[in-house]
Amino acid sequence: MSAVGEKRDYYEVLGVSKNASDEEMKKAYRKLALKYHPDRNQGDKKAEAHFKEINEAYGTLSDPQKRKAYDTFGHAGPQAGGFEQGGDFGDIFGSIFEDFFGGGAQHKGRARRGGDLQYNLTVSFEEALFGKEAELQLRHADPCAPCKGTGAKPGSIQTCHVCKGSGQMRFQQGPFVVNRTCGQCRGEGRVSVEACPTCRGSGQTTRDKTISVKVPPGIETGMRLRVAGAGSAGPNGGPPGDLYVMVSVAAHAHFTREGNDIHCDVPISFIKAILGGQVDAPTIKGKMAVKIQPGTQDGKIFRLKGLGFPSLQGHRIGDHLARIRVEIPTRLTPRQAELLEEYAKISGEQTDTGETLLEKVKNLF
Repeated sequence: MSAVGEKRDYYEVLGVSKNASDEEMKKAYRKLALKYHPDRNQGDKKAEAHFKEINEAYGTLSDPQKRKAYDTFGHAGPQAGGFEQGGDFGDIFGSIFEDFFGGGAQHKGRARRGGDLQYNLTVSFEEALFGKEAELQLRHADPCAPCKGTGAKPGSIQTCHVCKGSGQMRFQQGPFVVNRTCGQCRGEGRVSVEACPTCRGSGQTTRDKTISVKVPPGIETGMRLRVAGAGSAGPNGGPPGDLYVMVSVAAHAHFTREGNDIHCDVPISFIKAILGGQVDAPTIKGKMAVKIQPGTQDGKIFRLKGLGFPSLQGHRIGDHLARIRVEIPTRLTPRQAELLEEYAKISGEQTDTGETLLEKVKNLF
């Protein structure tokens, strides 16, 4: 037993294991909801408390994001994560009433949340670094303006003559008195005599719409942006769904990204690698002078602080890493070969081993 005021484990409430499938949880919920439903246990406060408890448990575990948060953080997870309730809980809860009361389509006319939309957005390497305001062209469903999403011709809605506007019918089933959704108006309490000519009774119209989305600096491929309420309109005047923008970052011709760091190769001549000097390293913010020390080896990396991607979590900004690539000439003039031969002799290098001088130079790097 749990302590007073302490919530029981949600899996324990439903009587399922922590690795239970969605179908197993749904079956367990249906069974318990029927058992503890207030209409079957009128005046029983314990049954009412059990009913609320199993609804809360299933409302969390039936949503993948909430379930993940609950498995990680316990009861604090779903509240702290800011997740929203998905549609599956409402669907199964509605089917419980249909099984219990014998209805079949009584919830069809009720307002429901609209569908979510997905938009695939590709941004450039620079736009991912600096961020941008993207204008998206979408086609989605909006509530029909003339009928305000009801699907009925204005002025044609009348009070349901069967339930007298209550949306419910009371029936005696053995020792129980139960409420059943009115089959005539499907729980609305009102019926439309004539369908709206604009939307032909659907309550929705399709149109093109421009949505402005802020792409934050530092975004990466695979990240998803959510625009609340920018999805399709809900049937029967329900709230709209959300828009999810799936982001892809295009490859850059010279730069690559690793974490928040930017990498690039900087080619230099083998003479500069030997004698030293200065080279302009390309960065996303322009060229930066890099001092090459004499004897710099191929593959040496110069770190330019703060020239990488910003962190979405507010951590430090990444760096730009310039990797030196020593270029070996493929052709030498006779004079160049002569000078290198002389350098080899001064250095004690043997040039009569079968290797060409160019091959020996290449082997140095």
